[in-house]
Amino acid sequence: MGLIDNINKLFDHRIRLGIMSILMVNEDMDFNSLKALLNITDGNLASHTKTLENANYILVDKSFVGRKPKTKYRATQAGKIAFKKHIDALENLIHNKN
Repeated sequence: MGLIDNINKLFDHRIRLGIMSILMVNEDMDFNSLKALLNITDGNLASHTKTLENANYILVDKSFVGRKPKTKYRATQAGKIAFKKHIDALENLIHNKN
């Protein structure tokens, strides 16, 4: 098996890496909080969360609080496993002494 085999292309982008990092340490996170933490636009966040949702790495829960829409995200078990493999592969790459 090659040194970079478990590096996941979906996590190559800094925003998707940030989203997953945040969701790994928080049970869930709402749209506005994620947007503020990552300092990105609505469209940017929507695009990257859609990519992660399509890969079944995150779940999206849309509801209304009063008349205002509220969107929350959380990592799926598959997403957590894939992200952990990705981080482990990066650590192995960094610490490889070949």
